[in-house]
Amino acid sequence: MASVDETVELGSLSLSPSHKGTRMEEASPKKPSPTFWDLVFAARTMAWKAYKSKPVSHWILLLLNGGLMLTAFPASSLLSRVYYTNGGKSKWIISWVAVAGWPLTALILFPTYFICKVSPTPLNLKLALSYLGLGFLSAADNLMFAYAYAYLPASTSSLLASSSLVFSALFGYLFVKNKLTLSMINGIMIITAAMVIIALDSNSDRYGNVTNSQYIMGFMWDILGSALHGLIFALSELVFIKYLGRISFHVVLEQQVMVSSFAFVLTTIGVALNHDFQRMADEARSFKGGKSSYYLVMIWGAITFQLGVLGGTAVLFLSSTVLAGVLNAVRVPLTSIAAVILLKDPMSGFKILSLVVTFWGFASYIYGTAKVGSETS
Repeated sequence: MASVDETVELGSLSLSPSHKGTRMEEASPKKPSPTFWDLVFAARTMAWKAYKSKPVSHWILLLLNGGLMLTAFPASSLLSRVYYTNGGKSKWIISWVAVAGWPLTALILFPTYFICKVSPTPLNLKLALSYLGLGFLSAADNLMFAYAYAYLPASTSSLLASSSLVFSALFGYLFVKNKLTLSMINGIMIITAAMVIIALDSNSDRYGNVTNSQYIMGFMWDILGSALHGLIFALSELVFIKYLGRISFHVVLEQQVMVSSFAFVLTTIGVALNHDFQRMADEARSFKGGKSSYYLVMIWGAITFQLGVLGGTAVLFLSSTVLAGVLNAVRVPLTSIAAVILLKDPMSGFKILSLVVTFWGFASYIYGTAKVGSETS
């Protein structure tokens, strides 16, 4: 005797031909999941379509600016460490050098008005105060990182500075209401774990002339500077949303010029009050390699930092925040490896582990960012 379930099923199968077709479709086997090579082929097809959708000049500019971002920022970090290794002592001077190259961005901005046939953004009181506030935070941020470079190896300070992504995500969620996916939260937790690994191995890479308290101070200033860096990113995005209403290349450059110029003025006041301009001549005389080496470090430190900013701005405009995040992730191991090769930075097993974990965290976060972008597009 058939059960009730069997009777219902048999009855439904004999209702009509269309129901028979439905049952046959339900019984058909599921499509096999795509293989690795299927995914590779799909990615290649998508990349080719993206390439054909833009002129060749677009990709050349993107390649040049991506390369600029990957070389200028690490070079700026290494030059800051070279300054301290060869006799430099002032934290104010290094923070001043970071913004002293702001006229380079202005030189790029002014021709943009004529090339793109656009007018400068009107500057009202609220926008001016926003730029002034961001300039003050930027000046404080540069000073915090100067303390980090003074007491930490360049490879260590670079790894710690990668935590700015964590704070950018958190402050973006709090102030700008940006989305946070599980992959992004997972990336945040992984990068945080990488910072803990470095903290546990603090004795292996400390310079002989740096005390334990100075190393801890450098560690803390690096984390605080990264937190402030993340806050600056979130507040900059908030300024675009509330007061500018649009993001275009010249508007991004305008913000960079205004913020950097305010930071330059504020930092210059700090250098003058600390009497560091007078001490520059003494530092240059006692600098290893002589005066010429000292001033070359200062000049190229200012140039490379601004070139990195320009490269990052162009990548953000030409592509997306995801690609900028990818390049920022690649920049961390490049800086660490360059510091080990060029500056003979110590590289312990714990630091290598932290580097791998940091890269893993970046990958998870970028995947989550790309997922959010695909859902909103």
